[in-house]
Amino acid sequence: MIRQLCDNVMVSGQIAPHEVAALAEQGITVLVNNRPDGEESGQPLAGEIEDAAAAAGIAYHFVPIIRGIGPADVERMQEMLREAEGGKLLAFCRSGTRSALTLAVAQREEGASAEEVVEQLNQAGFDHGPVAHLL
Repeated sequence: MIRQLCDNVMVSGQIAPHEVAALAEQGITVLVNNRPDGEESGQPLAGEIEDAAAAAGIAYHFVPIIRGIGPADVERMQEMLREAEGGKLLAFCRSGTRSALTLAVAQREEGASAEEVVEQLNQAGFDHGPVAHLL
């Protein structure tokens, strides 16, 4: 299920390679994979999704978040937000939570107000509590 944070930023749980072409048709221009390979048996490998993204003409970035959200993760997400300007970004992980929280901190670092970021998370059904101290 894709959840919208703002006009051009969305998050979701795990996607499959066969779903990528449809994402391109929906206007997704940047795909960010925040899920490390091997986190769960049966999940698609990052390389499989990268191949599907290349075939669909979508920029793909593998930014696995393993032990909580760190400064490097936020910086990479800021880069992805800038890359997606004029298009749409979809970040995904197992459930969408890691991606949503990382995006929230990145958006805050990019100048969005704390209130705006918290409202986006709340409307998308995410609890901002784990990153409240960073907002």
